[in-house]
Amino acid sequence: MNELLLALPEAQQRLLTVAPDAHASAAEPMRAVRTDRRDFGPGWLFERKLDGMRALATRDADRVRLLSRTGRTVQGGYPEIAEALAGQPCDGFTLDGEIVAFAHGRTDFARLQQRMQLTDPRRALASGVAVTYYVFDLLRLDGVDLTRLPLRTRKSLLRRALDFRPPVRFTPHRNQGGQRQLDDACGRGWEGLIAKRADSRYQRRRSPDWLKLKCAGGQELVIGGFTEPAGSRSGFGALLVGHYDNGSLVYAGKVGTGFDHRVLARLRAGLDALETAASPFSQAVRERGAHWVEPVLVAEIGFTEWTRDGMLRHPRFLGLRQDKAAADVVRERPRKAR
Repeated sequence: MNELLLALPEAQQRLLTVAPDAHASAAEPMRAVRTDRRDFGPGWLFERKLDGMRALATRDADRVRLLSRTGRTVQGGYPEIAEALAGQPCDGFTLDGEIVAFAHGRTDFARLQQRMQLTDPRRALASGVAVTYYVFDLLRLDGVDLTRLPLRTRKSLLRRALDFRPPVRFTPHRNQGGQRQLDDACGRGWEGLIAKRADSRYQRRRSPDWLKLKCAGGQELVIGGFTEPAGSRSGFGALLVGHYDNGSLVYAGKVGTGFDHRVLARLRAGLDALETAASPFSQAVRERGAHWVEPVLVAEIGFTEWTRDGMLRHPRFLGLRQDKAAADVVRERPRKAR
């Protein structure tokens, strides 16, 4: 048995079992549950929520594999990560982590997508997009299954078992988290935080032992149109929204969540009264069956972030604003990450 495991307390050694083969040990990752909870007592760890691609990594002797959350092998697109894992001092492990690309100090999913579609190692390395594998859990070590150990113990083993240097990094964590820490994370331009019970086992399913605390952006946006409802939906399908830039209404995406039946009906009546023949947006909006309206209604929209092409990510309707003129609505720029 690995000397790190032999140093564990006897009670924890009794939790160790013979690991399944490498492929089975990476069958399915543990997933977090999104929550609005902000009050946490002792016994939780808090990690930065990374905007990348979840990946399980396995090594057996000289064979290294990276697997997506759906089980697809992806090491061809990330040869530098595979090479770094092949050079680790331990030759049998299963890791859980996130592959990310950075832009301006933030993880940037759009930039990572330039690598996600590549399977040829030479083309991947020639793409010019640097990637990092942030590892946050150790599931198997030298033929031993660690998933029944407490998370804090697995993290301690992980930190000591691997040699962390670019492009493989240890995911740091804090022992305190809540609204203040989330506000700080959001101010830095992060995706949010992941809260994990320090004594939790690794479960291959979505578990409330891991919680997602997401940063929610938000600002006023102008309603310039809407789509027809589909299926059993009433009122409308989605609002088409935008903001002003030098006098032009710039399209920012469609918002299809955050409404109840009452709001759908009331808003549709108001939108019908404002319907016009021409789109108010400065660029073409390709939405089938779109209706255009005079851009006078202002809505408060919550979202996670702006994409690189100026679209809202995961938007939701919060309500109409009566205290701001549509012409005054511009894109709000968040404080830059430090």
